[in-house]
Parts: sequence; C-alpha cells; structure tokens
Amino acid sequence: MLIIGIAGGTGSGKTTVVHQIMNELPETEVGIISQDSYYKDNSNLSFDERALINFDHPRAIDFDLLVNHLQELKAGNNIDQPVYSFVTHNRTDDTIYTHPRKVMIVEGILILAHPELRDLFDVKIFVHADSDERLIRRLKRDIAERGRDMDEVLNRYQTTLKPMHQQFIEPTKAFADIIIPNDKYNTVAIDVVRAVINQRLS
Repeated sequence: MLIIGIAGGTGSGKTTVVHQIMNELPETEVGIISQDSYYKDNSNLSFDERALINFDHPRAIDFDLLVNHLQELKAGNNIDQPVYSFVTHNRTDDTIYTHPRKVMIVEGILILAHPELRDLFDVKIFVHADSDERLIRRLKRDIAERGRDMDEVLNRYQTTLKPMHQQFIEPTKAFADIIIPNDKYNTVAIDVVRAVINQRLS
C-alpha cells in the first residue's frame, strides 16, 4: 500500500490537489482519509464549551486513532472511520466502513506535525498558498458550508488560525518531499505525484 500525506494551511487547496491526483487514477484503487474526521470525541463537553476548542492545535486531533487506522489498513484490515460534524463540533454516531486500497491519501492541515503519523507516509506533499488567498477561501467555505458569519470567521482567523498556522503548520513544510504552489496551472507537480503513484500501482 502506498500512503500519501497531503498537508497545507486552511484554504490552501489541498482538496483540489487530492481531486487532481485522483482524476487520473482507477477509483477502486485509491482511498481518502481526512484528518478532519479524527477530531477528538468531545461528547463530555457542552456545545458552548466545544465551540471554544482550538481546532487548529495538534492536541484537538486524535492522532493515536488515525495512526492505528492507517496501520490496520496497511496490515490488510478494514476500519470504521469516524464522522465529524462541524455544526455540532463533535463526532456523530456514524462511521465510514473503509477497506484497504493500493493507494491511501491522507489529507489535513496538521498531518505532518505528528512524527509517528509522518513516518507512515511514503510520499509527503505540502500545498502552499498565499495567506490572503487562504483567508478568502476559508471565509467563503465557512459561511457557505458551515453556517458561520463573517465576524466569527475573521475573529477565529486572527485569534487561532493564523498563529496556529505559523506555529504548527508552516514549519512542517520542511518535512515535505514535494511542495506544490497552489495555482490552477501547476500541472508539473501533479504529474510528478501521479507518475510516482502509477509506478507503484503497476
């Protein structure tokens, strides 16, 4: 199994890169695991308490479970991925039954910040985007998809997102094998990644 880690700041375009890579590959042979599914279970907290959690800090992520799940997949076993709700700031009762594939793509802002997880990746990718561009994308997404208002998004960006990015995310670029500058015309880096995958698949 080839495990690819795709990191980068919020709104950097990681999802776009994932789709660009997957478009060229057989659907049955590639799976995706999102770090967002692995936020810790906070059922013991009230909604108001959960809303105050700093979700951009590594301690918000259940890395132990994510590492365990990847090890299980690598060993040929199926897993039940958790499902997380950004509306309730908590895990739901649902899970996603996931079976091993030839290629597993793991994407998330903090996946290169955890040494044990990082060691599981055969290819480490960092998607880089200008901070203004990332803020604009984050604004659009959180308002459209997560029911936030502009003040809430901007406040969160200034108080947690930006400092967390500088402290925990940007430094992990040093661990990347490939850095992809995010623009729509960056086909060379995507082609390199696809070539690596295709070589492994064949």
